[in-house]
Amino acid sequence: MAEPDTPKLYLITPAEIELSRFPDQLAAALDAHETACLRLALASHDEDRIARVADACREVTLPRDVALVIDNHVMLVERLGLDGVHLTDGTRSVRSARKTLGPDAIVGAFCGTSRHDGMSAGEAGADYISFGPAGVTSLGDGAQAEHELFDWWSQMIEVPVVAEGALDAERIAALAPVTDFFAIGDEIWASDDPLAELSRLAAAMG
Repeated sequence: MAEPDTPKLYLITPAEIELSRFPDQLAAALDAHETACLRLALASHDEDRIARVADACREVTLPRDVALVIDNHVMLVERLGLDGVHLTDGTRSVRSARKTLGPDAIVGAFCGTSRHDGMSAGEAGADYISFGPAGVTSLGDGAQAEHELFDWWSQMIEVPVVAEGALDAERIAALAPVTDFFAIGDEIWASDDPLAELSRLAAAMG
């Protein structure tokens, strides 16, 4: 039986970004570890602020051939020159986003812990499905995307799967054989040394 491919990194920005510092931190992370995608997951709903952050991040991601997507703001994708959108409402917006953005844009869907929502989002045209939290957390209702979900998905479904939320090295190592991407954000940006923490987590991917 063939060995599974090593999962790829998928980074998520902090909710609040300090533009004087973050682009350099991001560049260091991308230079140290091959990364497939960066997701803009900003708390701000100020369009000018989002545009400034998107421009700064694109200057880092574009020359490194890293895709840049944004949480939910479908109408900003083309305007800001982004590669696509990450939808956080499961299946509900996938068809609409695909119709708006066309066949070439990335459309990802976060489906929590629901296999059914993941399958529906894939059928609606999502390029990848994200499940989480993949680690143990007391946030939300405490539900966790279990190993069995990723294992089943990797065997039965061709749409790539992303593990995200409350990840640590142990959980990453356990899920690596059954996951295509690990989406890592707060796990590193809350650290005093994001690059060192990213390196530690990336090492667990295999």
